[in-house]
Amino acid sequence: MHLDAVQRVLGVLLMVFSITMLPPALVSLAAGDGVYEAFLITFAVLLAMGGLLWLPVRRSRRELRTRDGFFIVAMFWIVLGAAGALPLLIDQESTLAPVDALFESISGLTTTGATAIVGIDDLPLSVRYYRQQLQWLGGMGIIILAVAILPMLGIGGMQLYRAELPGPVKDAKLTPRIAQTAKALWYIYIGLTVVCALAYWLAGMTPFDAVGHAFSTIATGGFSTHDESIGYFDSPLIQMIAVVFMLISAVNYSLHFMVWRRRSTEPWRSDPELRVFLGVVVVMTVLILGGLLIYQAAHDLPRGETWHHAIFQVVSFATTTGYTSVPHYTWPAFLPVLLLFLAFMGGCANSTSGGLKVVRVLLLWRQGSREIMRLIHPQAQIPVKIGARPVNERVIDAVWGFFATYVVLFTVLMLTLMAMGLDQVTAFSATASGLNNLGPALGDVAANFAAVGAGPKLVMCVAMIMGRLEIFTLLVLFTPAFWRR
Repeated sequence: MHLDAVQRVLGVLLMVFSITMLPPALVSLAAGDGVYEAFLITFAVLLAMGGLLWLPVRRSRRELRTRDGFFIVAMFWIVLGAAGALPLLIDQESTLAPVDALFESISGLTTTGATAIVGIDDLPLSVRYYRQQLQWLGGMGIIILAVAILPMLGIGGMQLYRAELPGPVKDAKLTPRIAQTAKALWYIYIGLTVVCALAYWLAGMTPFDAVGHAFSTIATGGFSTHDESIGYFDSPLIQMIAVVFMLISAVNYSLHFMVWRRRSTEPWRSDPELRVFLGVVVVMTVLILGGLLIYQAAHDLPRGETWHHAIFQVVSFATTTGYTSVPHYTWPAFLPVLLLFLAFMGGCANSTSGGLKVVRVLLLWRQGSREIMRLIHPQAQIPVKIGARPVNERVIDAVWGFFATYVVLFTVLMLTLMAMGLDQVTAFSATASGLNNLGPALGDVAANFAAVGAGPKLVMCVAMIMGRLEIFTLLVLFTPAFWRR
């Protein structure tokens, strides 16, 4: 491993991240809430730490190898989570414990959206903004933002890009240079954020709420500036705007780029993963809506505006955004569980969503179907296809390996939470929430994670980082082969 190159990149990335403390400091000064000192101190600390790492090795010109990229990405997300907690701890008015601050920071950066804070409406305006900004930065990945800058410093970025970009298909190099690819994705990401914020504002949100919710919607994060989440606004129009942009953000960003470059919707229309994703959303919406209507009819309950709540909650869980329009955990028991299982699939590869990703679930289904056909026709050569293209057997093996590792890790994390005193429903849903970067859960953590102890929150931090980096990026560091020369 090229430690000097690793140290140089980590130093640069810390200095880049320190700049993100300035916008909330400006919000604090404008609002007069007195928290600006916490953000400025954090800015100075991170800038100094990054500079101390960078200065001794600033003249190093070694190219990063693949293992260097994995190490940098894993370490940076861990360090980044701790760094993001600093303003919440330095703020003299904050009553958050260190573990709660770390939990909130990691939840934001991994776009999970689970919170340990009760009374979000009462937080200083700059802190409410800061939580939303954390999710926006984590949505596409601050690593990709830095990749666009690193070539100017003589540091190659492809290894970082491959390690950071979510999804099983690593062919998303859309332009000849990796920095151009990162910039292209960020242009799309920023453009969608601006359009989403304008739509929210025109629908009745204040400019502050519109920007804050645009940040978390495009990041499919789920943090809100209010305790009641999107339900605070009590607006079907706002909910439907959120539905549109959550769906857009759960689509492969490579497709968005191709649509923009070709000026045609053909890439969307021809993509098999997107068709499956939208099909599942439609079917699940029908099931959830039907279940709610049957329950309301059986108990002679008013139907209200059931249709838009059903659509909203399905899309929120399918994209692993985690917004809520009503307390979903009060619905008939099987409906919240059905929504939770929907989050296991998640959105499309190379999107900001969490979960297993639709293309993996699709490949698992196709491979299972092939094995059944092989029982009937043992000598037949049956390729697994996505659309019209056969899938390489190595990709199928990798998907099965990922799925097996996911199941084992899920089991270990859930049993660990149960050993710490959580009941089975709470432990299962919390693990699903963390590993799928979802946010909402059931049981004792249905509303928030404030009631659980420090131990379970630390386990959740591990689960959230594992989910954000899609497990292998972090697990590879624990293999002896990774450290051999």
